[in-house]
Amino acid sequence: MKARVLIVDDEPDYLNLLEFNLLGQGFEVISAPNGLEGLRRARCDAPQVIILDLMLPDMDGLSVCQILRSQPGTRDVPVIILSALEPPLKRSRAEKAQFACWLKKGVGFEALIKSVRGVLENGCQARAA
Repeated sequence: MKARVLIVDDEPDYLNLLEFNLLGQGFEVISAPNGLEGLRRARCDAPQVIILDLMLPDMDGLSVCQILRSQPGTRDVPVIILSALEPPLKRSRAEKAQFACWLKKGVGFEALIKSVRGVLENGCQARAA
């Protein structure tokens, strides 16, 4: 059975690139262009991992992540932050979001795949900010 990955990103070209590459690695891919749609897809489609941008048009990614953590059906789904932003210096909000790892956009695709496979194996145990 293929692992299901939800990508939440509002940049269509980047979203398509991620989808193409993840499909090529054998993952099932679901996508959402904003935070609200990402939350809906996470509840309806039960992904095994979520790749989440922070700068979304309707709500920021840390808020999306906090909502995911507050709901029984999504609280244990590992979230990989993939953002152009650096990890926050102030960790309190990031710690509440409880993401699995933080990658900066532009990271090599191999590193992203390694992170996806790592969180699929280990769940949300390794948090990083």
